[in-house]
Amino acid sequence: MSWFQPHASHSLALIRETGTPLGAPIIDVGGGASTLVDDLLDQGHTSLTVLDLSGAALAASQARLGERAQAVAWMVGDITKVELPALAYDLWHDRAVFHFLTAPQERQAYVRTMLHALRPGGFAIIATFADDGPQQCSGLPVTRYSPDELHAQFGDAFTMLRQERQAHHTPFGTVQQFVFCLFQKTAS
Repeated sequence: MSWFQPHASHSLALIRETGTPLGAPIIDVGGGASTLVDDLLDQGHTSLTVLDLSGAALAASQARLGERAQAVAWMVGDITKVELPALAYDLWHDRAVFHFLTAPQERQAYVRTMLHALRPGGFAIIATFADDGPQQCSGLPVTRYSPDELHAQFGDAFTMLRQERQAHHTPFGTVQQFVFCLFQKTAS
């Protein structure tokens, strides 16, 4: 789990920057065992969905949260195939899923799902390996991005409001370069 961090402080800062109200629906794509959901609950967010391929990772988060897990919607699924409700989310968060989508059709399916599920004016925070980041993660190939390359994947339906690099220090003592982009879906 080289992606693990005790707190997703970078993501939390970007979420705060959006001004997303505490009751607004947020989805964390690939949130699995991440502690982002804990911190969002601690801040008073009340409409949270965590989606992940791994039921075991979601179960680990649920166990960690105890009774508070009942306040979260948990979904096991593949973001390129899952059916999410239309225009249901004010904020979409993905730290380290999109870079695993190496085939163009996978990326297109992801973007279609995000366009379908994110309301107009909603925000998307996407974090991937930077263009000088690792070429593999957990033995799997990844696609690395510059901010402009990442924005190009999502197209004109999104405006890039901010981009930042982050050096992630893994639990194994290595450093992985990430790029975080904050997008806003166009209002129409």
